[in-house]
Amino acid sequence: MLRDYFNRRVVWFTLTLAAIQVVAIKASAQIVLRPTDTDVASPYDSSRRQVPVSRGNANPLPRGDMGRQRINDSSSYASNSDRDYEFAQLQREADEMQRQLGLVRRIVKFASPSIVHIEATKSAEPGQGFASSRVEEAGAGVIVHIRGAHYVLTNRHVIYPADIRSIRIELTDGSLVRPVNIWTDPSTDVAVMRLDRNDLIAARLGDSAKMDIGDFVLAVGSPFGLSHSVTYGILSAKGRRNLELGSKEIEIQDFFQTDAAINPGNSGGPLLNLRGEIIGINTAIASNSGGNEGIGFSIPINMAMLVADQLISHGKLGRSYLGVQLENAFDIFTAKRLGLNSTSGALVKSIIPNSPAARAGMQVGDVIVEFNGIRIDNDGHLVKQVGLTPVGSQVPMVVYRDGSASRVLAVLEPSPEQ
Repeated sequence: MLRDYFNRRVVWFTLTLAAIQVVAIKASAQIVLRPTDTDVASPYDSSRRQVPVSRGNANPLPRGDMGRQRINDSSSYASNSDRDYEFAQLQREADEMQRQLGLVRRIVKFASPSIVHIEATKSAEPGQGFASSRVEEAGAGVIVHIRGAHYVLTNRHVIYPADIRSIRIELTDGSLVRPVNIWTDPSTDVAVMRLDRNDLIAARLGDSAKMDIGDFVLAVGSPFGLSHSVTYGILSAKGRRNLELGSKEIEIQDFFQTDAAINPGNSGGPLLNLRGEIIGINTAIASNSGGNEGIGFSIPINMAMLVADQLISHGKLGRSYLGVQLENAFDIFTAKRLGLNSTSGALVKSIIPNSPAARAGMQVGDVIVEFNGIRIDNDGHLVKQVGLTPVGSQVPMVVYRDGSASRVLAVLEPSPEQ
């Protein structure tokens, strides 16, 4: 009798244990994303952060400490298994992020020796009844190699109108150098300073024409005097023109737009691509507060270097002249009236007598849609293309007139404003 009773208890215990294990295995393999009212959630479902509490249970658990212990062990095992998997996932993602951040560190380390901090002491205009004051302007610049010598490329507004003797350039190793010559151009806000040293490391220059919207970029500069500060973002837009900047002198515009944080003091510093190449010179921000709001503007390096080369060679930018006045309110209604499907191009509002445009036979109402093989986006784009084309160039143009396209040829002359 005792032996039969003992055998029955062993069979009952074995079946109970098997049932508990089946329940636990099903719970650990099940992931409930959006349980419905008809779903019966297991209290051992490891996908839940808390064990659900109910007033009744249709499937009561086996009584006894051993049953509770095995169920708790199963739940703990499932939870630990999930956490191990989650930790492994985090490690893989962290390793990938670390590799990306490692690239950023290498970019900054590679470019830093070519980036300088600039301080310029300027005399501020005195107010009525007040003496003149001195202002410390801080910015950044990039060391470039042009025509066998080293120069610092920066923005004109960083150093102008400071005297050359009041400009200090700090290298990445902390040493100070002074410029021996300065050239500036107000129409592009580009400045270049010659350094009398041959042991400097020049920056690697990229091709800004190959940059596309969405490309990853880094901005380096001296925001609020904090030299060699680095931020990152993407290239948000290209060809930003007709911007109402603080200085009305900046007439030739073709800015990159970026969301990399740019603040006062970043001016003159570089915009870098993922190869550590300079693809822009940070120049301006759009802000209601005076600080970064995610809209910064940089001069493409191709344009900045073209201006710098002319400043060094000729002492000034040799701006070309076509002799047309353009309509800046060229809208879609005007374009439709002229037979065009878009506002791409520049509408000629008037022609200056005896100008290259007049001699080329251009007429009021012409829409210049192509200049020297380049499709024209708007009036600001044409101003930039004309201004930076070498004086004396014979330039083919496509103009839209009387419902059809015509070709004209103009020989550019020096701008009379120079």
